[in-house]
Amino acid sequence: MLDRRLNAFRPDLADIALKGQVEAERFVTPEPAMVSRPVVALRPKPDRAIGIDTELLLGEEVHVFERAEGWAWVQAIGDGYVGYLPEDALGPVVTPTHIVTVPRTFVYSGADLRFPTRMVLSMGSRLRIAGEAETRGTRYLLLADGGALVARHLGPVSDPPAPDYVSVAGLFHETPYLWGGKSGFGIDCSGLVQIAMRMAGHAAPRDSDMQASGLGMPIERRALRRGDLVFWKGHVAIMEDEMTMIHANGHTMTVARETLEAAIERIGWLYGAPTGYRRPVAET
Repeated sequence: MLDRRLNAFRPDLADIALKGQVEAERFVTPEPAMVSRPVVALRPKPDRAIGIDTELLLGEEVHVFERAEGWAWVQAIGDGYVGYLPEDALGPVVTPTHIVTVPRTFVYSGADLRFPTRMVLSMGSRLRIAGEAETRGTRYLLLADGGALVARHLGPVSDPPAPDYVSVAGLFHETPYLWGGKSGFGIDCSGLVQIAMRMAGHAAPRDSDMQASGLGMPIERRALRRGDLVFWKGHVAIMEDEMTMIHANGHTMTVARETLEAAIERIGWLYGAPTGYRRPVAET
């Protein structure tokens, strides 16, 4: 059985790429689109009353299989996740030039930090920059509509990625926990792993069970070091060194640090012992 989180198929409609693998009344070739909001929730059904599976950020590309009643049924190109989002959260595909490299940043109405803000963006958001300006010694990058961002909060998408994904994860310390969250405004355990690894140039699946089954290579607990992952049923944490880990968790409702031993003792009574350990990035 194909995973519905990663394959677009329903009894009435399916991705043309799945023809011969699933049964559906109709197969369609998807249309490309791009997320046009700072953050948009992706849901398993077109219903705002149900919980979210994940989030997509400004500038993320999707394949659109259906637009109906204000919803779009899409698949994220970045990690393959399938779900529903508001149709008006999508726009045409443009080639981004820059990516946000800090947890959060503002888009101002012009090149001045005293100007009103238009929106707030998360790390990982992608934009097309049309120009630059400088005001009182601060350099700004400009959007085509006149919006401005502090230049030091962005990096060219062509630049080398961050050298250490664990350091990227550390930038999210004390970010609120959000089930399904994947942004600097709210994030869950596997979302933290995914966005930190992406910023360091490494692909990672979205959910913790996907990461536990296929990300990197399994290792023994005694081999744990910085950058390794510890898994429990439905949870993942990042080791900052041999003893300390960082994770988005429902206990503190934040991204927090604690020792592995303390976490094992605290989590064990409800969820049991860790289910595995993995090294997501091979040695070079």
